[in-house]
Amino acid sequence: MAEDYKSSIKKKMLAGLFVTFPLALSILAVIWLFRILDGILGGVLDRVLGHHYTGLGLILSLLVIYAFGTLATTVLGKKILDRLERLMLHLPVFKSFYSTFKQLGDAFSPENRSAFKKFVIVEYPRVGVHSFGFLTKECSIQGRQDGPNVGGESAQCHYTVYIPTNNLYLGDVRLFRKDQVILTDISIEEGIKILLSAGIAAPNLIIREDMTHVTHIIKAPLAACKIAAGPPATDQTVPDSAPVEDAE
Repeated sequence: MAEDYKSSIKKKMLAGLFVTFPLALSILAVIWLFRILDGILGGVLDRVLGHHYTGLGLILSLLVIYAFGTLATTVLGKKILDRLERLMLHLPVFKSFYSTFKQLGDAFSPENRSAFKKFVIVEYPRVGVHSFGFLTKECSIQGRQDGPNVGGESAQCHYTVYIPTNNLYLGDVRLFRKDQVILTDISIEEGIKILLSAGIAAPNLIIREDMTHVTHIIKAPLAACKIAAGPPATDQTVPDSAPVEDAE
């Protein structure tokens, strides 16, 4: 009887913990963001008004962000911002930080369709282990024209893949041959959700495709492997290094 009572209490406590944990983190995140945005211009307003009004700095910060967003969507505003950006890039110390953060912001901006081409899977960091990443660029590697292999070496096409290692904004950039990169049907927005959710938002089935058509279905591990994918097509050929093996 006592064991059943203890088991019931433990079960309810764990259930309550899993329910309140994301709620508490969300509340703390909102409070942290509120304090940051309210503190950016809150100190200036305190000096001007002579009194602290909680939330007024947040409202003014949001208005400033909205004003810059409106300015960036107009022709005249873009010209003004371009001139301001060129001015910032000429400042000795400021330009190093600004250019880095500007490129980072452009990469994850929803309006920048050219930053991330595809959400991909690569065999990294070692053989047998696969990682999610973003295809960012295609490049060719070829020997020098005046080298010993002039005319005897053709250009090799490679994919530049960004592999996040810490949340989303930090990661590794690696070059892979085209046959080493698995292109998926997952959109960039869905790929970001998968990484931020630690893989929880990953679909049960991931479609492997090339630039033109679907070539193979990759089974997701664990419970998703039980989904019947149907008999394999006889006219489809998959390279030996292409499929992702099921997790044991």
